[in-house]
Amino acid sequence: MSAARKGSVIRTVKAVLWSFFGVRKNTDYQQDIEKLNPFHILGVGLAAVFLFVLGLIALVNWVVVSPAGL
Repeated sequence: MSAARKGSVIRTVKAVLWSFFGVRKNTDYQQDIEKLNPFHILGVGLAAVFLFVLGLIALVNWVVVSPAGL
């Protein structure tokens, strides 16, 4: 049986955020594979995408509502 993967939430968030940029060292990637739980990565990834989309919607609404005389 394989040992349970223990990974901190901060390490999981950091790995997901680096993956958004597409920049990650191979050694860090290999450590993430060994230590992080895939279900945690999935949950953090979905939450990050949700926040990103909400941020884009807020930005668009702010730009559309802002006065044009600037």
